[in-house]
Amino acid sequence: MFAAAQYAALAVFVVGCWGYGRALLGRLAPPPRRDAGLEAAMAVALGVGLFICAFQALAIFGAFKVGATVALVVVGVLAAAVQLPAWLRERRALLANVQAVPWSYPERVAAIALALVVLPALVAPLAPPIAFDELMYHLPYARQVAQQGSLGIHDWLRYPWFPYNYNLLYAAALQLSDDVLPHFLNALAGALSVVMIYRLGMLHANRLTACIGAAIWLGLGDYSNALIDMGVALFVLSACVALWWWRESEPGKPTHGGIRWLGLAAFCLGVAAGSKYQALVFLPLVAPFVFRHERSPKAWALVFVCFLIPCVYWYARNAIMTGDPFNPIGARVFGFTEWTPADYVQQVADVRVHAELPNALIWSVFFAPFSVLWKRSAAVRAAGWFCLYSLVVWVATSRYPRYLTASFPLLAAIAAIGWQVLFGWAASGVKRLFGAKAPQPQDASATVARSGARVGDWVLVLLLAAMAAVSVRQTAVKVSMVAVTPEAREAVLRKHVPGYAVMDYLRRTAKGRVYQVALNEAIYYGPNPIWGDTLGPWRYTDFGRLSGGDLARKLSGMGFVAVVLPDSVAPVFSARIDFDKYFAVEYEKDGSRVYRILPVAP
Repeated sequence: MFAAAQYAALAVFVVGCWGYGRALLGRLAPPPRRDAGLEAAMAVALGVGLFICAFQALAIFGAFKVGATVALVVVGVLAAAVQLPAWLRERRALLANVQAVPWSYPERVAAIALALVVLPALVAPLAPPIAFDELMYHLPYARQVAQQGSLGIHDWLRYPWFPYNYNLLYAAALQLSDDVLPHFLNALAGALSVVMIYRLGMLHANRLTACIGAAIWLGLGDYSNALIDMGVALFVLSACVALWWWRESEPGKPTHGGIRWLGLAAFCLGVAAGSKYQALVFLPLVAPFVFRHERSPKAWALVFVCFLIPCVYWYARNAIMTGDPFNPIGARVFGFTEWTPADYVQQVADVRVHAELPNALIWSVFFAPFSVLWKRSAAVRAAGWFCLYSLVVWVATSRYPRYLTASFPLLAAIAAIGWQVLFGWAASGVKRLFGAKAPQPQDASATVARSGARVGDWVLVLLLAAMAAVSVRQTAVKVSMVAVTPEAREAVLRKHVPGYAVMDYLRRTAKGRVYQVALNEAIYYGPNPIWGDTLGPWRYTDFGRLSGGDLARKLSGMGFVAVVLPDSVAPVFSARIDFDKYFAVEYEKDGSRVYRILPVAP
């Protein structure tokens, strides 16, 4: 019942998104290449973007309440119900023109592989929140917005000035349900982009490319948390789809076709840029591409307006309040505010520490230009150039794999073509190998073909067996993380969230402010809000050199009543002069402890 309730809530939201997105897409001319699946996924993605804009507008004016959220969902569902009959007729007409093509053996194998990858992804969102970043600021921010019904600057979070578009969906989920539902909204972004990659593969390449590309991206995605990287990836991919629809649109009909697709692409990029700063790196790629084909002031005015609608609030707010529209990453240009130069250096160093190669599944992207699909399809080449640009920018900046997530869907699609090239070369090598050893009678070629086919069949069978084993193991791990009862949830959280027990204790008992040290990954489960971080105005180093008395006076003067920290840090903390006179252990459990601040003279 727990899983059914979560999936039912997600289904209602998806229907509402489709209702809004379909209503808007219906005002545009049909795409040049009709595909019912791709258009439906785009409608849902557009609906997600419209929900985000509606939530943002409500929160700006302090009206983001439960009633408003429910009303928006209900209106979306009603819009879907009104449009459904016409859409079903249109879908039947589109499918009637599609000729059924038999599945080849490699395609069936790829489809089975895709199904195996789906299994753990279906279970993963059911786990309670345990990922570092979702507990450190994604969910704490969403909870704060959900409780207050408005947007605010919460300086106790590590990134109070970041754009938080996609997190507004999590805030709405927390208004209506528990903290597992945000995982499903993150998973929705991944699922929609998987559908898009599959349909794009069918349109511009072949079924094998569609299955392999969808399986790669599905395998790379993380469906067990409430991060926003897959949400950004969805809207970057949607922007690319809309851009290609614009590029292929019929010339001579700018008001009914091309320019409106351009506006849709700009809107999707705006939603992405309003969710994470990294999405801005695609503007230098997209802008020249558009300018090369469209220089009309009217078109560019539409592009700017559609791009700014979802994201201008965040950047304008930051510019007005701090002078840095990209706070804090623009500090070197616009000046430092909450962060100091040392914070900036520490953040950059942390990113570099995590630098590593991306998943090996996408390395084959460099072999795609050797495919006939590359030569045959302009869309494949355009996607390939997008991938090359993304990789060059990524290497030149962070080399942190998660910062490449926005490009993963198209990287997966092009990598699927590269894998076909590699397997094709391997198959040719096997045929030559068997051909060199085979006798020379008239049926030699047939013998070689059969031998090569048998080897290929065994390779595919072994690959499927390995994938099945991995899928079963991962699914079992995901199932073990699902917590249906409060007791099971507490057991999972105590095992996977360091400091959960003491944070939960403080959430229930603290009567004043709490300062935490080195337990950022657990603050979602602590008092709301809770202060302390390695960066920003509540950085640990600002309190690090004080004696026990001075530290107690400073914390007490700020309204703090307790300090919570892990046992590993406690010796450094308690080694201060006169520490025992001003701090006393109040509670300790699972490797962390709470110190009560004792009364001190002013």
